[in-house]
Amino acid sequence: MKQQQTIKKAVNLEGVGLHTGKAVHLSFHPAPVDHGYKFQRVDLDGQPILSADINRVVSTQRGTTLKVDQAEVNTVEHALSALSGLGIDNVLIQLDGPEVPILDGSAKPFVDALLQAGVEPQDKERDYFVVEEPIFYKDEESGAELLALPHDSFELVAMIDFNSDVLGQQYAHLNGTTNYSEEIAPCRTFVFLHELEYLFDQNLIKGGDLDNAIVIVDRKVEQDELDRLAEKLNKPSVTVDQEGILNTVKLHFKNEPARHKLLDIVGDVALLGMPIQGKIVATKPGHKANVEFTKKLKQIAKEKRRLKGKPQYDPDAEPLFDAVKIASWLPHRYPFLLVDKVTELSDKHVVGVKNVTFNEHFFQGHFPNNPVMPGVLQIEAMAQTGGVLALSTVDDPGSWDTYFLKIENAKFKYKVVPGDTVLFKLELIAPIRRGICQMQATAYVGNRIVSEAELTAQIVKRS
Repeated sequence: MKQQQTIKKAVNLEGVGLHTGKAVHLSFHPAPVDHGYKFQRVDLDGQPILSADINRVVSTQRGTTLKVDQAEVNTVEHALSALSGLGIDNVLIQLDGPEVPILDGSAKPFVDALLQAGVEPQDKERDYFVVEEPIFYKDEESGAELLALPHDSFELVAMIDFNSDVLGQQYAHLNGTTNYSEEIAPCRTFVFLHELEYLFDQNLIKGGDLDNAIVIVDRKVEQDELDRLAEKLNKPSVTVDQEGILNTVKLHFKNEPARHKLLDIVGDVALLGMPIQGKIVATKPGHKANVEFTKKLKQIAKEKRRLKGKPQYDPDAEPLFDAVKIASWLPHRYPFLLVDKVTELSDKHVVGVKNVTFNEHFFQGHFPNNPVMPGVLQIEAMAQTGGVLALSTVDDPGSWDTYFLKIENAKFKYKVVPGDTVLFKLELIAPIRRGICQMQATAYVGNRIVSEAELTAQIVKRS
């Protein structure tokens, strides 16, 4: 399915938060194209909206938490997993509390509610994150590893190993033939018995219950510990009647823990904001690693999105401005005229070209044995290119100059060296008023952004 999708009508659920223990009402609502997933805290003043964006994550302690200003939403991963797993792109999620309800500890109740609401195609195609080369992340502390590989569709493999005789090594797989609703969504969260005391001490799992989590027992447990646990869970008693599982909870699948880890990955990577075309292989995944991996994907997606605006350069095409015409407009001369050609010019943008050679004057003193074009000269070349755009708005361009007023957010990402052809693209951020020009400047070498900055200058009549 290449079209974006939303739901046909609103649908409601209610339950308690796993960690806060607070009752909450949650509702899914249809949303327009390109809306994505957004949470709205209707219980707070102004009913703030939080985008489900990986850069909004503030905690991954036993769940994924989003925060914007003073508004936060805890444990978002199961609801997002349900939406992503069903291929739903645009939904507003309203809730009247700080945490998404845990329900039965899986994504199944969310899936059932969304299917009840109905899924509806929309009139715009999805924008996919296409994995074009291997992307690897490793958490040195936990040993978690995530690897994205090129693939013609979305595929996900999760492998877990907790050094537990009860769990053993487990594997789960999601691909185009997997029925997410029946094979992944019902898989519940799990916790080891030895972790429960710690979680209680950390003021977590206030809403925890044997009804919404699998408790795995991988060591001998004395009765007094079981009694303390029963008291904290508000149960008359708890027992280990079946080897490895507290109170004989029946597993839906033999590898349910691995499938739940896969469910969590689907929810966490949904914070990327777009579906993925590629194969992800995850070893010992957890929320922290999932989030850091997704941040890496987000950064790559940002670079790709910006490269969509990369100008095309044909060295055989006749330029709009050659060096002679550029010199007739700009007051710069050797060794400070840093633009060789202008290949594009409109009322909102300009593209200039600089061919960097070993004979540049600045290489004599700037890393002479390892020649690198100075970043400040890249900024100057951007400014000269932008000057052509600015001067194209006045009569008699050769009688005016442009002067810097401000340089902001300058970033240098890759070295520019002899042999490189640099394309400088300058775009107006706002209309030119009273001679003030604000431009976004980006420098490209091949398929890389090598530098960028926001430049502000003023057009001044030459005296």
